[in-house]
Amino acid sequence: MKSRLIAAAAIGAAALAAMAGCGSSGSSTGSGNGAVTLKFFGADYGTGPSNSTTLYWNAVAAAFHKAHPSITVDVQTVDWTDFPAKSATLIQNKQYPDIMEGNPAPPYAQSGLIYPASDVLSPSVVSNLIPKFLKDGQYQGTDYGIPFTTSTRAMYYNKKIFTAAGISAPPQTCSQLQSDAAKIKAKGHVGYGMPLGSEEAQAELLLWFLGNGGGYLSTSGHYAINSPPNVATLGFMKQLAASGDTQPNPGGTDRKTAWADFAQGKVGMVLGSPAVIPIIQQAGVLQPADYGTADVPGKTGPLTDTLGVHDDIVAFKAGGTGHQAAIKEFLDFAYQDKWQLQFDNEYDLLPATQSAATSMGQNHMFSAFLGNITNSINYPALANWTSVENMIKTQVGQAITGNPAQVLGAIQQTASSGG
Repeated sequence: MKSRLIAAAAIGAAALAAMAGCGSSGSSTGSGNGAVTLKFFGADYGTGPSNSTTLYWNAVAAAFHKAHPSITVDVQTVDWTDFPAKSATLIQNKQYPDIMEGNPAPPYAQSGLIYPASDVLSPSVVSNLIPKFLKDGQYQGTDYGIPFTTSTRAMYYNKKIFTAAGISAPPQTCSQLQSDAAKIKAKGHVGYGMPLGSEEAQAELLLWFLGNGGGYLSTSGHYAINSPPNVATLGFMKQLAASGDTQPNPGGTDRKTAWADFAQGKVGMVLGSPAVIPIIQQAGVLQPADYGTADVPGKTGPLTDTLGVHDDIVAFKAGGTGHQAAIKEFLDFAYQDKWQLQFDNEYDLLPATQSAATSMGQNHMFSAFLGNITNSINYPALANWTSVENMIKTQVGQAITGNPAQVLGAIQQTASSGG
């Protein structure tokens, strides 16, 4: 597997607030001759040394240094599964990097630790960012998070399994999905792969919520996690699992497992991003003609608004104004289409700039996912979303064998309290 978007780091806003304004512990350096070294810390989306994201960022840094000899970028990445804990430790120890890629901006912005996007990007670069994702990185109406890599979701379905089960087309509604899953189960396969394990339960859950007119927020922008539509939706998901139309133990199944099982030809349907494609290719079981993608089913028809996900870059203030100018030079360089497209083609993700998205849309594998960006629904851009997200990831799976209303109620209580 080459890629996946990571979850946000578990950093409480209160803890960050206590650190605001504190000095750096030498995370970036300069010298008397005007040379500057920037510290870059990011998530690694690769599967090993051969395609480590460190290699990508080192190539960008080397090309940048050639054009700007007085600025060196020191790159460090860690596996995306370790990134939340590692980045939290850096911040707690006040070892602020100059640039970080992988976390949402609002908690850092609330604590005054990072620059607004307009302070570290030229206007032409800011205007080229996909507006939908740029807006998600706002705090109190100001852009802070700079989207770097993005993704949207669709349904993957196994055409061979569908044919064997007598299903002529992918389901458009949740009830059709349930019926189709039962038919697939009768043929000895898993009908629907439902990953509600701790890796990315918040994505699976939100897609189902959206299908029933729910979501994580109310129309007024406040948390509504235990709204009646959401409770009903999770109850439907529980019933789907109890009927045996999903894999065993959805609450303990991670996304990577569900996607790998689909790639092995064991599952009829699964929700996923473009990152499923290289998993299918690596498994070598399904040929391109054996599977397809479709819109995510909803209560009355396919979703018109699906999930959009993005990982952001933030720029810390700890290095001072000299580093701010160097950060701007580097980020302007890194957001060129050349580097955006190289990253997304390597890790099968989507770009964050409008010009790169236009270019990438010529690839038929990604065109459907790119088309979903305009109407995508993103995770809440609230300062305590990190804590809420982590609670969803670790607790919502319990509802499949427990009480959906109680589980969502507990999460809502934490969300509303700002914890």
